[in-house]
Amino acid sequence: MIGAWLGRLGAHAAIFLMWLLHFLPLSVLAALGQGLGWVLWRVAGSRRRVALTNLRLCFPEWSPARREALGREHFVWLARSLLERSLLWFASEERLLGMVRVEGDPRAAERSGEPVMWLLPHFVGLEFTGPGLMLHQGRAGVDVYQRQRNPVFDERLLRGRSRYGRSTLVNREAGIRPVLRAIQAGAGFLNALDQDFGSKDAAFVPFFGIPAATLVSPARMARTLKMLVQPIVVTMLPGGQGYVVRFCEAPPGFDDPDPVAATAAFNRWLEDRVREHPAQYLWVHRRFKTRPPGEPGVY
Repeated sequence: MIGAWLGRLGAHAAIFLMWLLHFLPLSVLAALGQGLGWVLWRVAGSRRRVALTNLRLCFPEWSPARREALGREHFVWLARSLLERSLLWFASEERLLGMVRVEGDPRAAERSGEPVMWLLPHFVGLEFTGPGLMLHQGRAGVDVYQRQRNPVFDERLLRGRSRYGRSTLVNREAGIRPVLRAIQAGAGFLNALDQDFGSKDAAFVPFFGIPAATLVSPARMARTLKMLVQPIVVTMLPGGQGYVVRFCEAPPGFDDPDPVAATAAFNRWLEDRVREHPAQYLWVHRRFKTRPPGEPGVY
């Protein structure tokens, strides 16, 4: 009982701090994020080891010093994204839209009239997809989220994500049916498939040459429902200059009738995007946690 009460109190205090942070200019938040990133690199030992393991697996041709330098830079971008989430939660719509530059063809889904699947790779600025969609989209979106252990944080995250347009948020535990109903009602499906969700409905397809458990259901769904597929990549700009939300063409080969081949095509496409901004990909996620039968763990 006391532990739960303290957890709620701590969450309320953290949210209040985020509310205070949102008054700061973006350039100041960026500078604070740089300092916080240096601190996290030193104190977050387990996540630092995960990031360095991922970098060693994905970039074996790099020297250890180069991988460590990229890991340090990644923690700075990660810390920035955490602090700048205060803007997503509390800043005015006008201020948010002024920070976002949209590239590509954001109205392709609107023109096609087809159901749409927006693929969202896990770059650290991912959460700014919301303002990018709000700026140029007329259709609603449906997103799947993972319930947070702390109910105060869970409520705050839901409120933050639902600010942008007509959003439907579906708990992952609810399964696929609520998502399908929202798609049939005209919502675009925001789908982040580049994390390790275990072996269920997944195949081991290469990601930087390493077998990675990757969901095949998005490729199967896109083909079955004849969906327009459009990845969205968010890039954070240095020095508090804002964000670029880029609407991309469908990954070549993602329309392959074999869902495993289509999923492998997505991973190849993602590798190219990661190489464009390697420090901004989410290296602290245990992407290779699930291993093929008989293979030892890597973390």
